[in-house]
Amino acid sequence: MAADDTRLELVERFFDGTGRTYDGMVHWATLGFDGRWKKRMLERIPDGAGPVLDLACGTGISTLSIARRFPSRRLVGVELREEYLRFAREKVARHRVANVDLVLSRAEEFRSSLRFDCVTSSYLAKYADLPLLVRHCHAMLRPGGVLMMHDFTLPPNRFLLAVWRLYFATMRQTVARAFREWKEIYEGLPRLIESTRWVSDLQAALAATGFERIELEYLTLYGSAIVTAVRK
Repeated sequence: MAADDTRLELVERFFDGTGRTYDGMVHWATLGFDGRWKKRMLERIPDGAGPVLDLACGTGISTLSIARRFPSRRLVGVELREEYLRFAREKVARHRVANVDLVLSRAEEFRSSLRFDCVTSSYLAKYADLPLLVRHCHAMLRPGGVLMMHDFTLPPNRFLLAVWRLYFATMRQTVARAFREWKEIYEGLPRLIESTRWVSDLQAALAATGFERIELEYLTLYGSAIVTAVRK
């Protein structure tokens, strides 16, 4: 099986049937920190009138928050799973958000004639073909545009790592038993986070593609990180 197929199979195995409970799970399972992390990302989106691209937009949590923050800007949300897009479309209709377009596509394969002021993503990097994704984002960003990616990271010291592993063990024994659709992700996600090197791989891909001002910010006891870079 090709590497790309392996990534797609992993996403499907982890998230199949989780769309209905995703919003609540991402809030409670991160102890509410997901909202803070997304707020931090929102603060780092540059001001302007140009469009913003939200890759792996899921059920539209970030996409709608960006749309509300910048009501005069066009937002494009891209999501691989039709199940999640269905919930995102319902939110857009329910809240009568007029400046959002939602597209079914794998993040790495999405192309647009628009030139975006900013490309964002949350929880995508560990699954992505980062060199390919970075090249396509570079082509879609205007000069001076910002690429921003956020995802989970492995704590760097022994104490924090022990707490991190205890957390996932507790979630497997509690939440994953109560919500069976989340069993696969609580079994597989810790192993994936421990094995991925998305931060260093992303930084290398950004440098190789000609991005500048590459910055790394760790969040909440090194539980996640935001990497940003600027297109020359």
